[in-house]
Amino acid sequence: MEGEAILLLLNKLGIAASSGSACTSGTLEPSHVMRAMGIPFTAAHGTTQFSLSRYNRMDEIDRVIEAVPPIVAKLRKLSPYWSKSGPVSDPAAAFAPAYG
Repeated sequence: MEGEAILLLLNKLGIAASSGSACTSGTLEPSHVMRAMGIPFTAAHGTTQFSLSRYNRMDEIDRVIEAVPPIVAKLRKLSPYWSKSGPVSDPAAAFAPAYG
């Protein structure tokens, strides 16, 4: 999933977040930290960053924790890369034309 899709749905719920990191803002490259962790390039584009401070309340954090799983489930339903049992084994086949 693209991080931007996650951000759009979070925004509809009034939750502010960002995709990527400050060190890669303005580029399409994933964070060097994500790459160092071995996160695949495509998965790194689905990362979402939440910034917290001492002024955040626990109910705000709980709200985000409740909001994220349904968003991910919704986007997975729309994704050709996911099936009901998890990631598809051959992503290229998900885009192969079907002729009848």
